[in-house]
Amino acid sequence: QVQLVESGGGLVQAGGSLRLSCAASLRTFSRYAMGWFRQAPGKERDFVAAISSSGGSTYYGDSVKGRFTISRDIAKNTVYLQMNSLKPEDTAVYYCAASSSGVYTGDFASWGQGTQVTVSS
Repeated sequence: QVQLVESGGGLVQAGGSLRLSCAASLRTFSRYAMGWFRQAPGKERDFVAAISSSGGSTYYGDSVKGRFTISRDIAKNTVYLQMNSLKPEDTAVYYCAASSSGVYTGDFASWGQGTQVTVSS
């Protein structure tokens, strides 16, 4: 059973930075694509970023391109989301997800419990 535990959320002022981490209990972590999604109050969950199993390819939602960076550390079974130039509209619960197949949103079958990110103006 896949367990994903996010950390690193918190309160930050607009323009600031945060780094989210997601520790995965996967014996074959290197075979999984990993992603970050977010859900703001009253809104649907949105795609934020994804990284291929090899780490060689990354993908971003339009609203975070150029500001967020996804990366992974195979040795630590951890995926990161570096968030810079944060905006109040980035406020949401951020979820880590794992996919044993592709990087399309529907491929992600395992989810963490989420971590709250709040950006004040």
